[in-house]
Amino acid sequence: MSSAITRRTALRFAAATCLTGGVAACGGAEASDLGLPLVGPLAPAPRRILIRGATIVSMDAKVGNLTKGDILIADGTIAAIGSQLDAGDAEVIDAADMIAIPGMVDTHRHSWEGQLRRINPNAATLGDYSNATHLSFAKYYRPRDIYVGNMITALGCIDAGITTVVDDSHNSRTAAHSDAAVDALLESGIRAVHVTGAPVAGDWDKAHWPGNLARLHAKYLANKPAGLLTLGVMDAFPKLETDQWAVARELGAVIVTEFIGADLAAQLPDLHRKGLLRSDNIFNHCIGLPESAWNILREAGVRVSVTPRSDAHYGIEDGMNAWQKALEHGIRPGLSVDNETSYSGDMFMEMRVAFYLRRALGHGGNPDVAASTNASRLLQAATIDGAATAGLEKRTGSLTPGKQADVVLIRTKDLNIYPVNNAIGTVVHAAERSNVDTVIIGGRLRKRDGVVLGVDQAKLRSAIDESRAYLFNAAGYQPDPFSESFKPLERT
Repeated sequence: MSSAITRRTALRFAAATCLTGGVAACGGAEASDLGLPLVGPLAPAPRRILIRGATIVSMDAKVGNLTKGDILIADGTIAAIGSQLDAGDAEVIDAADMIAIPGMVDTHRHSWEGQLRRINPNAATLGDYSNATHLSFAKYYRPRDIYVGNMITALGCIDAGITTVVDDSHNSRTAAHSDAAVDALLESGIRAVHVTGAPVAGDWDKAHWPGNLARLHAKYLANKPAGLLTLGVMDAFPKLETDQWAVARELGAVIVTEFIGADLAAQLPDLHRKGLLRSDNIFNHCIGLPESAWNILREAGVRVSVTPRSDAHYGIEDGMNAWQKALEHGIRPGLSVDNETSYSGDMFMEMRVAFYLRRALGHGGNPDVAASTNASRLLQAATIDGAATAGLEKRTGSLTPGKQADVVLIRTKDLNIYPVNNAIGTVVHAAERSNVDTVIIGGRLRKRDGVVLGVDQAKLRSAIDESRAYLFNAAGYQPDPFSESFKPLERT
């Protein structure tokens, strides 16, 4: 697999089917007109990098935190953490005025929606969200639109210090759509769990489902060394399809379910009795569940991804995310953004919303909950707990010798941060994407001096603009930059 979009890739996009309400038809600019490639070839990872003099927040109790320390990276792996490490022939990064943290992990993102950022900022319900995604634009996505959506989302994640994303791709309309999604993730250089999922609405190629996961595995993972990509399958909603679970387990893939409310919870006892709930299940949201359901999730080892902003924004059940419920039952959930159609795509804001909602919950009658809500706990949820939720805790999530080198450096001299009186508090409560100086993924530099590397911004914007214009036209949407709401479209 090439590390950049090749001419063959561009020609495949040009030849791919273009959706106009059905699965086949063609329209829009040829891929060659989009100025591809959007991302230059990924530079080879330096054999050795030494991060010198950083304030290190490791998220590993054995390693601890260092007021001033070094991180040695060798062949993509963290080789050592300590003081005054020997640089040898390593490329040295002066991090004297930076905080080093593990790369953050977004455990639930619908990356394909990247072109639709903030199109529906006042959406109050899941129905509102669906009107601006599944029930309108999603039906017209071509493979190239999936590619562009995934690419802009992945690059936005890297820019914000997110080094791992669980890409819940519930718009896999054809095999070409799925391939485009994976290609974008690989070419961006992000660590990703691509979770293929059936579309929610519109016509699509049902012949490629449910075999798409096995096809993706054969194409991208089989007989290849472990890289930045792993796979999963997104279960149907609201009825759980355990036949898909069996296929995923044969392939070592995760199983992701949007898990909300009493109706789904009612299916848990039978699944648990049959031994079908396991640690390879990832349940998103987990709101509106009875106590018995939480007990089953704990006993079965099911992983939980919570979505503080999404749940509140769209009024899912009572709008209060399940972080506290999970903790009460011995489950350490990961945090997730979910989507960008209403708000930003960074984990800094996700940590803050989770912090303040849990504090408010505690002040409302449980002072122990309020007191136990601290910045360190939120950073843990955004890093090592997120990695565990994604099934990648052995590879990433903490600054630990032997793990893959997924490292984020945050500048401390910036006006919105300086002076730093508490490193963890600064990261959780003050930092933002503009303070992210350096991002390293698997030992490869992907952001340096505040700039995501290898991106031709003009070409990227051109591709995004073409894709967005096509989707708006195909769905019959008249853009209004001051709109207070997104009304259902006539063509839906």
